[in-house]
Amino acid sequence: MSVDSIGDFLTIIRNGLMASKSSVTAPYSNMRHQIANLLKEKGFVRDVSVAEEGNKKEIRIVLKYVDGESVIHEITRMSKPSCRVYSGIKSVQPVIGGLGVTIISTNRGIITHDQAKAWNVGGEVVCTVW
Repeated sequence: MSVDSIGDFLTIIRNGLMASKSSVTAPYSNMRHQIANLLKEKGFVRDVSVAEEGNKKEIRIVLKYVDGESVIHEITRMSKPSCRVYSGIKSVQPVIGGLGVTIISTNRGIITHDQAKAWNVGGEVVCTVW
């Protein structure tokens, strides 16, 4: 069993994209749901829904493709349980010249680097997507 549940979640998305799946499902957690909602808000995935079967919840993510090519080119886990990566507001950099997004865990919740700059907060860099 893996300790890095966010890393597993990102790998589920990455594997679904490599296999050209239309959607993927992952076990539910509040942090995973917030990350998936940010991906939907930024246009990287089509839809995010939560399904509940008995006492288990799952997140269903409908992946987005344009002309047969995935909208997500790369999704990378930055902060790992073995090596946490923290960033202050001044050191948060845009991904690929602003084409991508950095997802940061702050005291105000899971936010993008744009929101972090606007709110003047730093935090743990969860992942980058472009």
